[in-house]
Amino acid sequence: MSERTTSISVPPSTEHADPGQSREPHLTRGLGNRHIQLLAIGGAIGTGLFMGSGKTISLAGPSVIFVYMIIGFMLFFVMRAMGEILLSNLNYKSFSDFAGDILGPWAGFFTGWSYWFFWVVTGVADIVAIAGYVDKLAPGTPLWIPALITPVVLILLNLPTVKAFGEAEFWFAIIKVVAIIALIVTGIVMIATNFTSPSGAVANLANMWNDGGMFPHGLFGFILGFQIAIFAFAGIELVGTAAAETKDPEKNLPRAINSIPVRVLLFYVGALVVIMAVNPWRSIDPASSPFIGMFTLAGLGIAAVVINLVVLTSAASSANSGIYSTSRMVYGLAQDGNAPKAFGKLSVRKVPQNALLFSCIFLLAGLVLLYAGDSVIGAFTIVTSVASVLTMFVWSMILISYIVFRRRRPELHEASAFKMPGSAFMPYVVLGFFVFMLVALAQAEDTRLALVVAPLWFLLLGAAWYFNRQTPLQQARIEEWKAANSTSPAAAVSSANS
Repeated sequence: MSERTTSISVPPSTEHADPGQSREPHLTRGLGNRHIQLLAIGGAIGTGLFMGSGKTISLAGPSVIFVYMIIGFMLFFVMRAMGEILLSNLNYKSFSDFAGDILGPWAGFFTGWSYWFFWVVTGVADIVAIAGYVDKLAPGTPLWIPALITPVVLILLNLPTVKAFGEAEFWFAIIKVVAIIALIVTGIVMIATNFTSPSGAVANLANMWNDGGMFPHGLFGFILGFQIAIFAFAGIELVGTAAAETKDPEKNLPRAINSIPVRVLLFYVGALVVIMAVNPWRSIDPASSPFIGMFTLAGLGIAAVVINLVVLTSAASSANSGIYSTSRMVYGLAQDGNAPKAFGKLSVRKVPQNALLFSCIFLLAGLVLLYAGDSVIGAFTIVTSVASVLTMFVWSMILISYIVFRRRRPELHEASAFKMPGSAFMPYVVLGFFVFMLVALAQAEDTRLALVVAPLWFLLLGAAWYFNRQTPLQQARIEEWKAANSTSPAAAVSSANS
């Protein structure tokens, strides 16, 4: 299908392009299969699993495993919807591009900037986590030191080529995978040998249900478990921001997306079942990582220190992914006239360095939060709740784009080799689930704040769009979009073939 009928923003049309633009560097497909697979795994295993799962267990008890399974099940369909649209037009750089193309320029603006803000907030949460774990490893270390050093390290990791970023994230993800597998194996050995803790608790799978059953806090506790758990999956859509820099996307993107259910069962459900079987759920400290707690319980002091380092690495990995994705998102926004032109420039190494530096500056907010909050876990909970609302908005925009995509471009849906399962009804089911998630966030004071902050963000974004849409470039894009979508699908196909 031609550029005219498939996109008003990808790539930028020649009528709005700078005369020398064709000679400027462009994003390059430098991420191979192993990079994109591990990027997807790294996105699926977030800081929320390592640091937030203790609080989730305290809220939901053993039913936490169903919480993670349900969220993973729902997000699989978000990823399939995203994959189908991205593969329908390889000119799309990210889901912000197809939202703007399918729903209108306003959607690209709202989705792109909300995703940027989500990752900035998540990056702040990661820096809060890093500072907390540095304090555990080296007690007495001033919190401002890791909070200041981390953004500098992230800049150094992202300024080289995209392949260098892919390599760094590849090894970050490997470390997380090895740590979780080591925990599962250690837990299985402890269960098999009837390990007895100093408190007298015997490691046994029966610990999952012999203390109040699977739902010890009832339905309300089960609902509360979704608050922190949803953040553990934030970043699962990261492969969508890497679409423009992925080699052989028709093969590599489906592989990464289809493996999500296996990852959820192994890394989330498997790890948490082992933790609660070895360490009865009521004895798990909600303010610390249950991963560290289990190795400490096993008497593996060195291993517990290593896991502290792994959790710190996981937070750094998440922040690294966030800086990568925000820089690409701001770069795409600038290309469409939705951000200052300077952010649409690439370095000679084909990296959007201006957009990268812009995003890193905002991570310094972690310094303020660390010294303003009562505790690290308290600051982490507040920030992650805001991030959860923002990421659900982005996931919802992906699904809404998909619903409109199927209606307006049925020929592309029919021709797709990567159709979303249950495409006629599952988008509505998942959107209904996100409404339920907002209700869950409203149930506790520390997460309710997110429902106040998020609307303020959208009001600010709406005001920014009101002024930005008045520019000649945006008016031209809006008119172009209206013209492209005023014709019937059959007419659009006829125009594309002519």
